[in-house]
Amino acid sequence: MIPIDAARLRKLRSAVLKWYDQFGRRLPWRTSADPYRIWLSEIMLQQTTVVTVVPYYERFVAKFPDIKSLAAADVDEVLRLWEGLGYYSRARNLHKAALTIQQRHAGVFPRDADSLQALPGIGRYTAGAIASFAFEQPAPIVEANTERLYARLTGLTDDVRSMASQRLLWDFAANIVPRKRPGDFNQALMDIGSQICRPQEPVCSQCPLSSDCEAFKLGRQHELPVRKPRTPVTAVEEVCIAIRRGNKFLLRRRTENERWAGMWDFLRFEIDEAECKLLALTNSGKRKKQKPSSARSLFATRNEPLTDTLQQRIRDLAGAKVGAVVARTEFRYSVTRYRVRLTSFLCDGTIAARSKVDGTQWFAARELASLPLSKTGRLVANWLASAGGPGSAD
Repeated sequence: MIPIDAARLRKLRSAVLKWYDQFGRRLPWRTSADPYRIWLSEIMLQQTTVVTVVPYYERFVAKFPDIKSLAAADVDEVLRLWEGLGYYSRARNLHKAALTIQQRHAGVFPRDADSLQALPGIGRYTAGAIASFAFEQPAPIVEANTERLYARLTGLTDDVRSMASQRLLWDFAANIVPRKRPGDFNQALMDIGSQICRPQEPVCSQCPLSSDCEAFKLGRQHELPVRKPRTPVTAVEEVCIAIRRGNKFLLRRRTENERWAGMWDFLRFEIDEAECKLLALTNSGKRKKQKPSSARSLFATRNEPLTDTLQQRIRDLAGAKVGAVVARTEFRYSVTRYRVRLTSFLCDGTIAARSKVDGTQWFAARELASLPLSKTGRLVANWLASAGGPGSAD
């Protein structure tokens, strides 16, 4: 790390704020210093782009304009509104934090970073963002864009994600944030990081900090920051079983230790290579584009029953027995380093599921639209409504 002296620090702060006044992004959550809206935007922006977040943010504040309305909401309402953004623990923690603020802080947002970090789902970065953006406190921030910017400014050549590097970056952030306009300063750094100091093609000619950037001076801006190689992609096979009884479908609320915790889902299982062969699934793990409506049948005839193995898993999970396959389709999706093929089957139930087994419940087809489902769960629901729903086949 390159130490920063007082003269360089003054120059850096001045350049950052001057740039922000001219080029800073005009975003919906920057129109006021409301800590609720700032908090909401920062939670939504975790692992998600600004372009994706804006419409979700606007819908969310229209439905829940303040802490009180969010705390009073049912968590299913929150999850349904969050549907499609992914990383649903963010929505659950948002609701938990709103309840905590209402119950322990009389509905008033804590003002300092330490108190903010005590709330569910708020880490060091989010606490610093709220403290500086809403309350003008000189709190440091380090997130993806500023991490990259700081590493290049200081010429950090170690793995940027190591504990030692993270300590150095947080120390650097704490040293440079000013007491005057800390919120604008931090927002500016994020904008410079995302718009100019980009991961692959930094636009150094437009950067207000290029004259003080160690990476630029050394011609290493394309090499920094240093990161360990990505973990290899893993192919995963999943099976989804939509069990139909008349005009109703069997769904299960996912438990706290599962992905998409708290969301409703059709019965879903991860299957290994042996089960793939039993189900006659082919091209395991390979990405092959095909429309759900024209997908090749996995069975010699459509009315062939599911395998005994899968029937047993359905009984264990939901206490149900199903008949022959009515329709099938495939979807592809990605979660972090996993690339998943989801093979979905529509089957008629021959024995009703025992009530309240692992949170299972029957829902009328028309009710699916109001349930909080994962993105892939919604794809399955839409498929059922069109190609595979009650009264229709493939």
